[in-house]
Amino acid sequence: MSLRDQVEKLLPNWERWYPSLFDAACDLGLIKAQVCDPGSLLLTRRHQKIRQRAEDAHREKWGGKAE
Repeated sequence: MSLRDQVEKLLPNWERWYPSLFDAACDLGLIKAQVCDPGSLLLTRRHQKIRQRAEDAHREKWGGKAE
């Protein structure tokens, strides 16, 4: 069931009271914020393993020194 369907099931005509689906879902408790480490949001850290594998594959094929 989609988020829109869940909101409409709990509160028909939600669009009369809320400017967005997100606001309605928050007030109804369907979605909640979660606290996370700010560092985990950085793309450089999230994709570090992928970049490392690419660098290793490049070095394996073309040679060179690891930095």
